[in-house]
Amino acid sequence: MPRIFVIRHGETSGNAARIVQRPEIPLSARGEAQAEALARRLAREGIARIVSSDLARAVGTAERLQRATGAPLTFDPLLQERNFGDLRGTPYDELGLDLFALDLAPSNGETWDVFHARVDRAWEAVRALAAATSGTLAVVTHGLVCRSLAARHLSLADGEVVPERWENASVTIVEARAPWRVSLLNCIAHLEDPEVRPARGSAV
Repeated sequence: MPRIFVIRHGETSGNAARIVQRPEIPLSARGEAQAEALARRLAREGIARIVSSDLARAVGTAERLQRATGAPLTFDPLLQERNFGDLRGTPYDELGLDLFALDLAPSNGETWDVFHARVDRAWEAVRALAAATSGTLAVVTHGLVCRSLAARHLSLADGEVVPERWENASVTIVEARAPWRVSLLNCIAHLEDPEVRPARGSAV
């Protein structure tokens, strides 16, 4: 059965400090170690192609996976995290609002409706790429993109619910054909070392 691996990027300093992230923030030292552990886990999983968000933290994760697998790597801005506009760079405890409120319309950013519509287009592109790939497709993206996909496009196992928190460097395994069944959800079994496990409360 062809598969799609949906991967959240490794941790950044903004994740750990709970700051609304800017696009250029790279992986932290912990995030780099997480990405290396992820790459080791997936090195023998038959990954034939990788597509990634073009934000720095996803790029750093995808490049390590590419080195471990030798698979070709491309970038798609449709896989970017939700754009919180002028709120980016602000610590969560200084926001004075609920970042995830359904009616939030951040200045120079995306509403939920606009974000979900973009993720829909990203998923169409991923499905087309998976259909054209002989082997497993790896998709490196962001926490809210993972959540949108799980809630709106993927078929979870009985009793499973869409996680509120998507772990840094987690992998979700999806059958690469409709109804897009999930066989492994938000897994970080490869992050056994306490030094690389995600910080609790890690932000988007």
